[in-house]
This record gives sequence, structure tokens and C-alpha cells, in this order.
Amino acid sequence: MGRQARARPTRSAIWRRICPDIQRTAEQVAYLGAYMSLARLLQPTMVVIEDVDLIARQREEMGGPCEEALLNKLLNEMDGLKEDADILFVLTTNRPEQLESALAGRPGRIDQAIEVPLPDEIGRGKLVRLYGKGLPLTTGVVDEAVRRTHGTSCAFIKELMRRIAQGAVARDGGQSAIVADVDEALDDMLFTGGRLNVKLLGGARMAV
Repeated sequence: MGRQARARPTRSAIWRRICPDIQRTAEQVAYLGAYMSLARLLQPTMVVIEDVDLIARQREEMGGPCEEALLNKLLNEMDGLKEDADILFVLTTNRPEQLESALAGRPGRIDQAIEVPLPDEIGRGKLVRLYGKGLPLTTGVVDEAVRRTHGTSCAFIKELMRRIAQGAVARDGGQSAIVADVDEALDDMLFTGGRLNVKLLGGARMAV
């Protein structure tokens, strides 16, 4: 009987199997480098990194050198800009307390921090009208929605108005929006969906 040939894994295949995180991080570092090269070419430019805490959280909280490599690349790119470079970094986060001190605590890396608070009463009124555009909203419905969304985020109000619109369409084809539509939408978001649903929608601090 002849011997059966078996394929042997290549060194690169073994490396990818043992260190998948390193491979993914290397690709991410390469992408960041490519983005910055493009930013330099097209300047004046704005580089927006959303949820920067995902790659720039405190080193003690990182899982290892794979995650730290991406943070170091970001810091090097920020520090490596020439004085006459016209590139603006905009970093967003919902967890500023978790940011690595080398980014958040070092003078010169972050010139200005802007906090976007939860909308106040006036802001909630504008959001209700904005996201309820196209609905026949009465003053009573707007006031009720504003009162019932104290302590919520913009995302919560947007979802609330979407559900109010759905309720209005189901009830009379969207010819009117009533306070009962607000009640039904909030009940669905706050109670039917459970606590996780409330947190994900941005209503964790809500006082109904």
C-alpha cells in the first residue's frame, strides 16, 4: 500500500492560528497608518475616531501587547505631525475616565475637551419636533414627550419618536398623534423591553 501524503501546515498558517490577535492588530495599525497618510495628503483634514476608549483605554486594562500596539501607533501619529500640519483630531468617547493617561493626561495631545451633556428641557423639545417631523404633533403631545424624557439621551428620544410614529400609523394611518401614543411607546421601551433595552437606548438615567 502506498503512503498517504498529508499536507503540513505552513509557518504562516501556524502563526495565524496561534496569534490571531496580533494579525488583526497589525492590519488595524496598517489601516491607521494609511488613513494618516491620506490625511496628510489631503490636508486641511479632520480625523475622527469614534469611541476612542476602545483602543486608548488604560494600559492596565488591556489584554496584552496586541492592543497596546494600536494605541502606540495612534500616539505616534499624533506626535509625529509637523508644526505646520493642518490636521485636526476629533476623538469621541462615553468613558473619558477610562482613557490612557498618555493620551488624556499629557499636555499638548488634547487641546480642548468638550462635554456634550444630556439634553435639557428646551433641547428635548427641539429633538421631539426634529424627530417627529412629519407627524401632526400638538403642543400637548410635545409637552408630554418632553416631560417624560427627562434624563434621557438624544438616541432615546429619536427612538421614542419613531415608535410614536409607528403607533400613530397603526391607529389611524398617521393622521394624528395623541398622548396615548407617547404612553404606549414608553411602555414598550421601558418595561416590555426590560432594563437592558432601557440602557441600550440611552434611558438608564430616566425618571418617568
